[in-house]
Amino acid sequence: MKILNTKNKARLAIFAVVLFIFFLVSYFDFDVKIKTRTESNVEKLTQSDYLQKEVLPENGVELPVVWGDIGKKLTDSGVIDSKKFEGLYNKRGGLDDEEKSLLYAENNGKIIITKENSGFILNIFWALGLSNKNSVLEKGPMMNPEYGGAENFASTGGWTIANGNIMNHYSAHSFVVLTKEQQELVERVSKNIYRPCCGNSTYFPDCNHGMAMLGLLELMASQGVSEQDMYKIALQVNSFWFPGTYLTIAKYFGMRNVEWKDINPKEVLGEIYSSGQGYKRILQELEPEKIQGGGGCSA
Repeated sequence: MKILNTKNKARLAIFAVVLFIFFLVSYFDFDVKIKTRTESNVEKLTQSDYLQKEVLPENGVELPVVWGDIGKKLTDSGVIDSKKFEGLYNKRGGLDDEEKSLLYAENNGKIIITKENSGFILNIFWALGLSNKNSVLEKGPMMNPEYGGAENFASTGGWTIANGNIMNHYSAHSFVVLTKEQQELVERVSKNIYRPCCGNSTYFPDCNHGMAMLGLLELMASQGVSEQDMYKIALQVNSFWFPGTYLTIAKYFGMRNVEWKDINPKEVLGEIYSSGQGYKRILQELEPEKIQGGGGCSA
């Protein structure tokens, strides 16, 4: 058997030490690169400018429904008193041509919601949800006797720009007629969509945002929008109605290395994230984005 002499043993030991040092340097360099890439990705996903573009697209979002003459029907029927409505907006610079078309014309196409017109879109869908005949309004939580009558909610009593008593218009007009299957779809989806201004789902539309979302769901169901797309659009619309809230929620996901485009809309719209209680939980970990607009329950 060949025995290593002292010189060979020393050389072997030095080689082993060098090899070990090389391994350590390579390992920690690789580990640092991985951590740096992860931290860089998280930083990108939580940057305000990046989130603004992802959550609130600059060019807005096209809703997959044709508005047609619904605005005209709302004004002709008195659900919207045009003088009161325009008077409200005259204080804010007046309605532009596109908004007037949505309110008075008969051949409107699809609506594009933007940061600039989100309040107007909220109000016309509020009027639709409040006045369109639907069992959600007639048999749902709004009619629970313990609340003292459907007229006592923000979504009803707060609509002060109708012609006459608003309750004369409550679930009184057949602007959007649904089949049995479409109605079931609206009810199913409405129970899974919450709003950060309170703890209720759209199935209990006691504020303007809930009532407006109900109107949007009815219109989408009537025009064949799939359940999956209904959640997708509902999240995009909610984001324009509550911009600060959803920028914060997007930041929350970004810190967990999840891009906004990869989230499940139904999950985010649920009680865990989109209810008032759920959002407060998120705020325990994050500071809300500083942004104007959204959140108020009024016209």
